[in-house]
Amino acid sequence: MAAEDEVGSEEAIEAQDLYYVSKSALEGIQSLLKEGKKDEAALKPLMDKIIDPANVPDEEMMLPVDMRGVGQDFESVEDIVEALGVVGAAEAFVKAREYFDANKEGEPEDERPKPMTAAEWKKVLEEEDLGLEGEEEELLEDEEEEADEDAEEAEEPPAKKAKN
Repeated sequence: MAAEDEVGSEEAIEAQDLYYVSKSALEGIQSLLKEGKKDEAALKPLMDKIIDPANVPDEEMMLPVDMRGVGQDFESVEDIVEALGVVGAAEAFVKAREYFDANKEGEPEDERPKPMTAAEWKKVLEEEDLGLEGEEEELLEDEEEEADEDAEEAEEPPAKKAKN
């Protein structure tokens, strides 16, 4: 039974599109937006902490957000800013946090992703990067093998038909 519970919670986590953002940056963004200050100059320093976790001190808390709340799929945080601008991206992260808080799947509180320190989040990102690099290397090797096979096939001249 415990194994089934673990599989169920893993599926719920996979269904989520989680990202972690600086608590102070998110709270600052929420405060500015609530005050009606949709000023790019005011929001940009806060967004910089969301875009690049390296800008966040290791001891700072990071909050989970569910990017499904944005309403669109993006490959990266940078893509969100590029597509929506600084103000639109700031609003998107507020929506993503609200979506996470709403817990639409009714996930039990003790199984939900928890806040973590920036140091912990940076470690997660490093591990993901290492995993992706391994996958990229495998893809490159597969592509090289296919290219080698294609080149060998191209070198072999087609068999000539015998004339009668």
